Amino acid sequence: MTSSSFSRAGAVDLSALAARAKAAPSAAPPGRSGAGTGAGYVVEVTEQTFEAETIQRSVKHPVVVELYSPRVASGQQLSDALAAIANAAGGKFLLARLNVDTAPGIVQALQLEAVPTVIALIGGRVAPLFQGVLPPAEVQAAIDQLLTAAVANGIVGRAEPVGGAVPDDAADEAAADPRFAAADEALERGDFAAAVAEFDTLLAANPNDAEAKAGRAQAGLFARAATLDPPAALAAAASSDALADQLAAADVEMLSGLVDEAFTRLLGLVRGRAGADRDAARVRLLDLFETLGNTDERVLKGRRQLMAALF
Repeated sequence: MTSSSFSRAGAVDLSALAARAKAAPSAAPPGRSGAGTGAGYVVEVTEQTFEAETIQRSVKHPVVVELYSPRVASGQQLSDALAAIANAAGGKFLLARLNVDTAPGIVQALQLEAVPTVIALIGGRVAPLFQGVLPPAEVQAAIDQLLTAAVANGIVGRAEPVGGAVPDDAADEAAADPRFAAADEALERGDFAAAVAEFDTLLAANPNDAEAKAGRAQAGLFARAATLDPPAALAAAASSDALADQLAAADVEMLSGLVDEAFTRLLGLVRGRAGADRDAARVRLLDLFETLGNTDERVLKGRRQLMAALF
C-alpha cells in the first residue's frame, strides 16, 4: 500500500470491526517513548476503545491509525514522525495508536499483513495509507492527501486535544493566520466558492502570496469537485474526449490521491490539443501543481514534463 492508495471507492464498512471492538476484552497497552498519550493530538487505543476513539470520531474529523508492535524496533521512527505531524497539524486530524499484539480481533478484521501499517478513517470508513517505515517527508505527503480527501468529502471538523496540553511548538504551528480567517471559515462550512473569493481578495492585494495561491487552488479544486459524481466523471472521461470530461476526471483523480494519473492526463491534453483547449489544460495543470506546493517531487517532475511538452 502507498500513500496514493487512499480513495473513497476503496473504503470498507466498519460495522463488523466495531462489533469486534465492543466484544473484545480490555487490554492496556504498554507505553512507547516519543509518541505517548501526553501528546496533544495523539491517543493510545485498545481493542475495546477502538470504536469510540476512532470510528465515532472520524465522522467529525479525519483519524489516522498507526498499527504498531513494540517488537518492531524500527517502528519508533515512524511513531515519532506521525506524532510530530499530528501535533503540528493542530487538530486537522487525530492520531490513534494501536498495539496490534493486544488486539487480535482488529488484526483479523483488518486482515493486517505487516506492521507498522497506517490506515485512515473518514466518516466511519477506512482506507489504507501505507505499510512500513517511510521517511518523514513521505509520511507528510500521505497525510496531506488524506486531509485533501477529507475536505472533499465534507469532513472538516477539528480534533480536540487529548491526553494533556498541546506542546508549545505545536500550538505555535497551529495558530491560525488571521489573513486566512475568512477563507478558513468558508472552507469549514463547505462554502468553497466563498473561500475562493476570499483567497482572490488576498491575491489581489499580494499576487505573490504563495500560501494564498495554494489555498486558492485547493478551494477551487474542492468547489469543482462538489459538483461532480466521481464514478460518473471517470466513466465519462473513459468514453469521451471532450475537454470538460477530461478536466473533471483529472480533478477526481487528484482528490482520490491519484496525483500521477491526474498529471499524466493533463500532460496528455497539453501534448495532444491545440489552441484554447491546450491552454485550458495547461492552466488546470498549473492549478493542481499549486495544491501540492512546489517542493513536492511529483510537482517538480510534472513541471519538467510540462516544459518539455510546451517547447
